Amino acid sequence: MSDTAHTRVNAGLAAIPYVLLVVSAGLALLTGDLTPGQRIAAVVLSVLAAGWMVALRPARTARRAAVYVAGLVALIAALGLLSTWFAGFFAFIGYLDSWRLLSGRWRIAGVTATAAAAVTGYFGGLPDPDPAVISSYVLVIVAIVVMVVLFSLFGDMINEQSVRRQQMVDQLAATNAKLEETMRENAGLQAQLLLQAREAGVTDERRRLAREIHDTLAQGLAGIITQVQAAAKAKDDPETWQRHLDNAAQLARDGLAEARRSVHAVGPAELETARLPEALSEVVRRWEGLHGVPAAFATTGTARPLHPEVEVTLLRVCQEALANVAKHARASRVGVTVSYMDDVVTLDVRDDGAGFVPGAHGGGFGMTSMRQRVTRLAGSLEVESEPGGGTAVSASVPAMEPR
Repeated sequence: MSDTAHTRVNAGLAAIPYVLLVVSAGLALLTGDLTPGQRIAAVVLSVLAAGWMVALRPARTARRAAVYVAGLVALIAALGLLSTWFAGFFAFIGYLDSWRLLSGRWRIAGVTATAAAAVTGYFGGLPDPDPAVISSYVLVIVAIVVMVVLFSLFGDMINEQSVRRQQMVDQLAATNAKLEETMRENAGLQAQLLLQAREAGVTDERRRLAREIHDTLAQGLAGIITQVQAAAKAKDDPETWQRHLDNAAQLARDGLAEARRSVHAVGPAELETARLPEALSEVVRRWEGLHGVPAAFATTGTARPLHPEVEVTLLRVCQEALANVAKHARASRVGVTVSYMDDVVTLDVRDDGAGFVPGAHGGGFGMTSMRQRVTRLAGSLEVESEPGGGTAVSASVPAMEPR
């Protein structure tokens, strides 16, 4: 319902008391057997009742409401004694205002007083001291009070349901408004998340390619340079010279194959036909053959299939650690161990080379690549070294099983 309609309804309800007063006074004056004095009294009391309602009916406090209802009941009683039309029509305002303006037991008191005033008017005054008449008088008052209370309670219940229904409608409207606002915000957030996800995907792919290029092309090129340099030094020994050139050619072919696999996000060739221990053993054997440094491989615990990401990570860490040994350590012995435990798998690469001070130079991209690979799997990478004391690289990752 619109605000204009509510205003019209409220104005109509506010006019009801005055309409009933005018109707009661008109019927009393036109149809009643009133003496001239009673007619004057009816007009005076009607004007007084109208003024009383205008002055005090907008009761804003409990005390003002009680004073207003008491005066209204007195006017109903006085007008009812002049004509039953007032007791029949105007008394309705007494019931309505007693229930509307009073609270608790005072409601019942106001309704009872109004009923007594109206019934006294019907009886033409107080009843005769006859038990039958008094019983009828009291019975009519009780019946009126019961009916008024029942109808008022029913009206309150209907009004309460209407208020609750309106509150539900208002809450639903507010919820719909919030939902629309949330949907608009979600649309913006979704667009932002899609953009961030796309950017994150691009960044992650760049990092993946950077790691793969470093672990394949960069290592392969470094190995080729090493073999070519060794061949240059062995130019007077044709057999050694040829062996280094053959190694360089093989490294070039392997690097090209790994580069193609990296572009297509295919796993290392070592893991295509073998599990992690066999692949690591082959990596160690080939590294030993290329660099002429004794390298031992060992497995502890019960080897079992792992998630491909776990196996690729440990293989790449092993390759990078061995590449660092070849470039920097000048070691005479290397040991690689993979340990299978209940919830983690650990790879250890140790050498007896020159060593270094961890963190002194911040590490190159190889160390960063190893750490990124391990942390992506919620693992950890530890490096222990000291000048002249060799180096130990330990990578631990969760032992995730294949899907």
